[in-house]
Amino acid sequence: MLSRYIHAIRTEDPGPEEPAATRERLKEKFPRGATRRMTQPGLLIATALADLAPGEDDTIVYASRYAESRALEAYLDSFPAPSPTLFQTSIHPGAVQQALIGRQQPVRHFFPHTGRAQLVAHAVQTALLAPTPRTILCGGEERSTWLREYSVASDRTFAFALLLTPEPAGALGKISLAPSAGTAAEKFLLPAFFDALHARRAIDAAIAPGLGLTLTWQ
Repeated sequence: MLSRYIHAIRTEDPGPEEPAATRERLKEKFPRGATRRMTQPGLLIATALADLAPGEDDTIVYASRYAESRALEAYLDSFPAPSPTLFQTSIHPGAVQQALIGRQQPVRHFFPHTGRAQLVAHAVQTALLAPTPRTILCGGEERSTWLREYSVASDRTFAFALLLTPEPAGALGKISLAPSAGTAAEKFLLPAFFDALHARRAIDAAIAPGLGLTLTWQ
């Protein structure tokens, strides 16, 4: 069994809030002018990470199936004269990069993950196998506009960040992976994982072939 203890958690569930509204709501948390080019996932992830105070020796694991959906839409809309800036902000791990650059924060271990049915399994497994005492598991999605019509983008916006350590004292909960005889739950996707974190619900589910996830709260 692999396991770590949850010592801090931050979640953001802004519903249909538009990026401009998110920027206005969170601008006081950033230096003046810093949010002008930040994406909505960047704003949400940066806010969550700031509360967990990542350090240079921490491991950060990032999970997102679609990532910067609005920036990707804007980049595609910019053709036939594609925007280099929009291309830069549309890349998958951009949310964490925006957060770290804004804080001028180096980090030695950064593992971005994408995928679908086993995204949660891969991200959690990476976090639990991390070589550092502190690991931050974060992720989220951004509600897109026209890409949703092609089923290639998220229909909701959310973000989360967990601080994980091996120490049980003072923990808020515990997350574990163990061999399981159950069949992987096809519908246990990243939004379902977020919903359990946001509501502080327990999880006991097969999330990949032969692999079960357990999440408990104190």
